Amino acid sequence: MRKIFFVTLVLGLVAISSHAQKGVMKFKEESHNFGKIEQGKPVTHTFVFRNTGTDPVVISKVEVSCGCTTPDFSREPVLPGQTGVISATYDAAGLNAFVKPLTVLSNAESPSITLYLKGEVVRRAVADSARSSLRKE
Repeated sequence: MRKIFFVTLVLGLVAISSHAQKGVMKFKEESHNFGKIEQGKPVTHTFVFRNTGTDPVVISKVEVSCGCTTPDFSREPVLPGQTGVISATYDAAGLNAFVKPLTVLSNAESPSITLYLKGEVVRRAVADSARSSLRKE
C-alpha cells in the first residue's frame, strides 16, 4: 500500500511540475526586412521581447549562420513582465537577396527560437536611386 501511495505521489508531483509555466519570450516581431541596403554598409536591427511567463528568462547564446552577422543580447536575466533585446548587425558584403537566421537559445518555455533578418544588398547607386524615389512619393 505504501508503494502505491509513493508512486502516486511522485507521479502527481511530476505532473504538477510539468505544467508549471517557465519564462516565455513574446517578441514584437520575429522577422525584420531591411529592404534594399548598400553593399559594404553594415545594418543593425534590435528585436524586442517581453517575458510573459512566471520565471526569469536567461539567454545562453545566439547562434548565427555565418560571420557576416554579429549578435548581441540581454546578458542579465529578464524578469517576468520585463523586456529584453537581441540585436544583430549584418555586414552587407555580397550582392543579392539574403535571409539570415538567428537562433536564440534560452531557458524559456520554447528553448530555441529563430529570428530572421532579410533584405537585398545592392550597389550604392541602386540604393541611392531607391531612396530618392521613396522621397518623391
